[in-house]
Amino acid sequence: MRSFGTLSFGHYGPLGGGRELSAADSMLQAIDLAQGMDDLGVNGVYFRVHHFARQQASPMPLLAAIAARTERIEMGTGVVDMRYENPLHLAEEAAAVDLISGGRLALGVSRGSPETVIRGYEAFGYTGSTDPRGADLARDHFARFLQAIEGEGLAERDPSSQFGGGHGMQRIEPYSPGLRSRIWWGAGNRDSAEWAGRVGVNLMSSTLLTEDRGLPFDELQAQQIEAFRAAWREAGPPGEPRVSVSRSIFPITTAEDELYFGGRQDGDGVGMIDGIRSTFGKTYAATPDKLVEQLQRDAAIRSADTLMLTIPSQLGVEFNLRLVAAFAEHVAPSLGWEPTTA
Repeated sequence: MRSFGTLSFGHYGPLGGGRELSAADSMLQAIDLAQGMDDLGVNGVYFRVHHFARQQASPMPLLAAIAARTERIEMGTGVVDMRYENPLHLAEEAAAVDLISGGRLALGVSRGSPETVIRGYEAFGYTGSTDPRGADLARDHFARFLQAIEGEGLAERDPSSQFGGGHGMQRIEPYSPGLRSRIWWGAGNRDSAEWAGRVGVNLMSSTLLTEDRGLPFDELQAQQIEAFRAAWREAGPPGEPRVSVSRSIFPITTAEDELYFGGRQDGDGVGMIDGIRSTFGKTYAATPDKLVEQLQRDAAIRSADTLMLTIPSQLGVEFNLRLVAAFAEHVAPSLGWEPTTA
């Protein structure tokens, strides 16, 4: 494990007891948490993206704000739902954030997660999908997005324009030369992981896989990672791919931690999600010494280079920063990690 960061679901709304976390609270706290993590030397801060829900929906303004307040930390998404995106607009925004941050954007994209609405992307104007879940739209939008960030000319210049038209095809602007190498595909199964390897983008694999092969989750995920790397080697794109996995991991170091997470450790699960039989990863909650032993046995964590910790963002900046600091101090070094401040 060369790097770790946090994956926030960004929920807001009623917290119980008459308390409520607003959308503004959620975003402002995310910025403060990212700044604190940057000071600790944590590698990354990543955000889930959901539409028609009380969660992050338009992450680029938030990522730009984090870029302006931090120096080293990578910021990104896990994942942007490409069914909802204008690929050229997304390419412009991603390039802008990447340039503002000095090349620290890690943009995870995919077909997206199960929704709270039916075919919500159609309300955004993206129709014509022949797939019940819109996967064909996501792939088409992603292909166009890659053309844009690779600097391909996409619109014919106007030679009669008074504003520097000329001849030939014009790429989108701004353009960030290194952005292509920092694009990730969120894969839910082996087939999509292999496809990402052939395309030549990094792999994000979460705590859910939309397949069930009768194997422990970490072994199933490790097989997915190996299939991705094999496809990458066969396709032969330049560079070395990155691979991230996400886990629910809670170091218990205080009585408050025990109150929230004691007894939370559970095993893998199998169930139906979005109409597909799926495998769910376990939750790790234990004292740091036990966590080290358990995580060293996790086949997918051993195989990946980046670990994303899913955090209870509704509990606030101070609580989550303490959790992250405990992992950074007591657990991560035994997994091979060094802080960015080293």
